[in-house]
Amino acid sequence: MIARRYPRLRTALFGLTILAMSAATALAELKLPAMFTSGAVLQQGIAVPVWGWADAGDDVTVAFAGQTKTTKAGTDGKWLVRLDALKVNKQAAVMTVASGDEQLKVENVLVGEVWFCSGQSNMEWTVGGAIVPDSVDPDQLPMIRHIKVPHVRVGEPADDFNGAWQVCSAATARGFTAVGFFFAVHLEEELDVPIGLIGCNWGGTRIEPWTPPEGFEQVDELDASKLGDTSTMYNGMAAAVQPYAIAGALWYQGESNGGEGESYYQKMKALVLGWRTTWDQGEFPFYFVQLANFQNPNPDPAGGDGWARLREAQLKTIRQVPKTGMAVITDVGAAKNIHPRNKYDVGRRLALWALANDYGKKDLVYSGPLYKAMKVEAGKVQLSFDHVGTGLIAAKKESADGIEAPQPVGKLEGFAIAGTDKKWVWADAVVDGATVVVSSPDVKEPVAVRYAFSMNPDKANLYNKEGLPASPFRTDAW
Repeated sequence: MIARRYPRLRTALFGLTILAMSAATALAELKLPAMFTSGAVLQQGIAVPVWGWADAGDDVTVAFAGQTKTTKAGTDGKWLVRLDALKVNKQAAVMTVASGDEQLKVENVLVGEVWFCSGQSNMEWTVGGAIVPDSVDPDQLPMIRHIKVPHVRVGEPADDFNGAWQVCSAATARGFTAVGFFFAVHLEEELDVPIGLIGCNWGGTRIEPWTPPEGFEQVDELDASKLGDTSTMYNGMAAAVQPYAIAGALWYQGESNGGEGESYYQKMKALVLGWRTTWDQGEFPFYFVQLANFQNPNPDPAGGDGWARLREAQLKTIRQVPKTGMAVITDVGAAKNIHPRNKYDVGRRLALWALANDYGKKDLVYSGPLYKAMKVEAGKVQLSFDHVGTGLIAAKKESADGIEAPQPVGKLEGFAIAGTDKKWVWADAVVDGATVVVSSPDVKEPVAVRYAFSMNPDKANLYNKEGLPASPFRTDAW
């Protein structure tokens, strides 16, 4: 189904605009949406919807990659066909769409992997404002393509948007989503296939407007009627992309919901389930970015300030929502800059999740250590982790802006410990095999540990030997 209509409140202006667009479309000649412009990348391996508009009742034929599909435009002029699963194609091909005497050609079409890149300003942040390593030359990456969805809020799902695919070059890449671009760089390097990026993002936005009604309906803890602005950017932007076939979604957002905790987990769940429902493409992978370190460090070992609980909600998401993954970046942020310039590490860490879980690179270590369990013995707490890789280390990056691997340092920091009195103190922590042992002479009978649980966990330095940082966590629920 190309467009969906929900009984939503909207302004008279929005209503008149949509009615005018619908009337124009119904009377229009053969037409394709922006997603099918020259330079497009189509998704390999699954059925590919192709849709558009024609005169009501007219036959429409789509020809591509040796396939020919025919359908009839509905009474509203809309039509849709589904191409059978396509094979990867790195050579420019032409899609032909014909109806009556009219014919459209979409040229320079590749077939590979398509990823939907959404969120707020750190996803919208472009390559032109990011640090680009000397090893990355956009002029040598024509198999990477990008299409940008303009900022639109409306009360009902849109059919189309103003945009076109761009082929990667030094000139065009400056406007690509930087996180998406570096994600694509690593995928293209490992897979040698075309990568399409759909930049559907808007700085300063909350999660609620990105979430379709179908998402809120699946999370009992949420009442969309009490959340303010909901679904308007989904309607105006994401819905206009659907049902374009994708490999999965990338998400970098949370700063505008930064004061939340458990409620943000519920909203993340609604977003993921909502997109999977409206896309009608099954349980596609959804990989997101845990918020970076920001603002002044907190000397209080209890932490809990700022984005600490939101990061906790993000960590809960990967544990509770299937086929999700999280890139930890508490080592690339800056106290005075909410937009870290090092988007290279962000894209690379997201790519590791996709390569390991979706592209068969089973031997990759794709996540930093994630807290698993604790055991108390003789006044010390032993912590175990998933994603230890080849071992745990204390390490630091020389610079948050640098893409160099973190280097080993003398001791672990960033751990706090408490007893039943709930009084937190900074702890001694040492690596012991695949575990970390935490203790303090001031806490004789410890019951809980926190690590990097603050807005800017500047002391945090637990990594695996593959150079991926541990996620902040706490063992208590106080």
